[in-house]
Amino acid sequence: MIQDIYPHKLDNHYYPARIPNDNSYVMAFRHQDILVKGESFPRVSELTDEIRGKLIYLFALDEGYYFFLDAGSEDTAFPSGYEFVNVRTFRRSGIAEKQNVFLAFTALQLANWYRGNKYCGWCGKKTSVDDKERALRCECGNVIYPRIVPAVIVGVTNGDKILVTQYKTGYAHYALVAGFTEIGETLEETVAREVMEETGLRVKNIRYYKSQPWGIVDDLLTGFYCDVDGDDKIKMDEGELKVAEWRTREEIELQPDDYSLTNEMMKMFKEGRV
Repeated sequence: MIQDIYPHKLDNHYYPARIPNDNSYVMAFRHQDILVKGESFPRVSELTDEIRGKLIYLFALDEGYYFFLDAGSEDTAFPSGYEFVNVRTFRRSGIAEKQNVFLAFTALQLANWYRGNKYCGWCGKKTSVDDKERALRCECGNVIYPRIVPAVIVGVTNGDKILVTQYKTGYAHYALVAGFTEIGETLEETVAREVMEETGLRVKNIRYYKSQPWGIVDDLLTGFYCDVDGDDKIKMDEGELKVAEWRTREEIELQPDDYSLTNEMMKMFKEGRV
């Protein structure tokens, strides 16, 4: 999956005193686009001195430090050869190594949080970066932490078949039932509700498989397998899906890369490992 980047190691601890040096990397974002040259991120030495004062520490990969720059819509001077590329396009480019895609996804999650909380939601005053932990503080006392959104990926099995779906719009490849956890709901309740809403099926024997960070939409994905309970006739939600059908192990079509929890769960079933 996207976070499986061994032998590389992500250190996501927040070090407020860590300052950029010439070899540090800059994750510059303009909306949902990241500044890259091929698969490379710019280093601090390539940017103007003015930019150093705008950088916020993100994380480390191995011995390299990474800092966030809110490029906004300003006409900032960037070195020749770099361009802003949508993070989803960067993933699909085929030239970026997995660890760099993972860094881009994770950095985007933090970038969206920093940019979306410049002002306090309680009093409207400008927030400031905390000097002890990953937080934004307001003088009114409000403390804002990064947002993580829980969601489920569900492999519904029916003997030697699994339920696969395709979204009506957006992602074009086969997937599994998925959805966000609602307020006051357990993950297991999310599984049962999402399956019912999308396919009209009841499920039983809900069992946890694995989790995955998916920073591009602030998610923490949790994977579950479960069995159909009773009638296996599908009543597809045509507003959200264009395909919902049972597939045998041999009929499963995997996604084009190994980044997603969804793809791993389909692969596990296809290979008879669950």
